[in-house]
Amino acid sequence: MKKIILILILSAFFASCNSSKRVVSKKTRTSKTTKKRNSSPSAATSKIVVNIIEHAKTFEGTRYKYGGTTKKGMDCSGLVVTAFKKEDVLLPRTTSDLSKRGDWIDVKEVKEGDLLFFATKKNNRRVNHVGIVTSSRPGHVEFIHASTSRGVMISNLAESYWYLAYVQARRVL
Repeated sequence: MKKIILILILSAFFASCNSSKRVVSKKTRTSKTTKKRNSSPSAATSKIVVNIIEHAKTFEGTRYKYGGTTKKGMDCSGLVVTAFKKEDVLLPRTTSDLSKRGDWIDVKEVKEGDLLFFATKKNNRRVNHVGIVTSSRPGHVEFIHASTSRGVMISNLAESYWYLAYVQARRVL
């Protein structure tokens, strides 16, 4: 019974989050047409995304280190910034600043290379964690990130911990 109530509450929460986070503006309307055009990305764009993901995967198993950006230690935003920098895409260094970059997208529309943001602190919905989508198909989203407990790893958004901590997705490319 508690599980059913929790699922209903979460469904209502995510429905309200999705509707309240999208601000209709001229820029948003423009991005809708861009989304249609980007639904089949150019070969150059998809090659960049593949390279970003492959570079991020080279850090798998690297231990977590706050402020780290090397194989000696890596934090979540450091992983994102380092992976994108390899393809000359410069992004802000902090998770908070990253969460304001690019276009907000619905979690159902995420694709490889998009960023997922999470709030992992108890009783706090402020974004403090980020990962890069490595694989996406309906109902199944995997992302690479630097976990404080297990270092750089690939996780699934369907895992209850990440599902409950999920806040937003953004497209920066």
